[in-house]
Amino acid sequence: MKILYTISLSLFLSANIFGQKTEKLSPRDKAVVEHFKTDYKKKNYKKFSGNIVTAKDNQVMFDSKIAFYDKSDKITQNILKQGLVYPQLLTDFQIDKFENEDNDRTQKRFVRLQKNWKDSFDVNNIKLSNGTELTFLSSDPKVKRFRITCKDPKFPNNIIYYFELTNKNAEQNTSLEDFIKNSKLTYIYQKTE
Repeated sequence: MKILYTISLSLFLSANIFGQKTEKLSPRDKAVVEHFKTDYKKKNYKKFSGNIVTAKDNQVMFDSKIAFYDKSDKITQNILKQGLVYPQLLTDFQIDKFENEDNDRTQKRFVRLQKNWKDSFDVNNIKLSNGTELTFLSSDPKVKRFRITCKDPKFPNNIIYYFELTNKNAEQNTSLEDFIKNSKLTYIYQKTE
């Protein structure tokens, strides 16, 4: 009888181990989920069409622009080497965001009075790191969303980019490397940290 009580008590106390665990989202992740629910609009971005050169173990050169990455970060490395994300794309994204989303007319007039106002949005010598797949943002095996931290030497704070990649031929068991290799960039979202 003692054995029966011991077994039932141990099963009762270990019930949490066998139960389904749900990961709690941080406030930052909740805000991103909300953004994708309310402000998401799919768009197709072009891959880099110029010359991509891997100069060192941690650097990719896109014509004359350079992006650095951590050697241990395979997600960021694959995205850069496939030409899905590159400095010129981020420059164009910044300019487009400024022109379409900023409502401060005084700032827009001041910027446009400058001779080469678009130069202030130029992205170069950035370091991309901490590439993470955000599985809580997509249940479709053809769509994956990633968070990548960007350190731009011109800004004191890190910039967090959220990238959506779409691979129409992907299946549930497609490896992450193959998924990235055959995908297209379909959405960019940026937050400052």
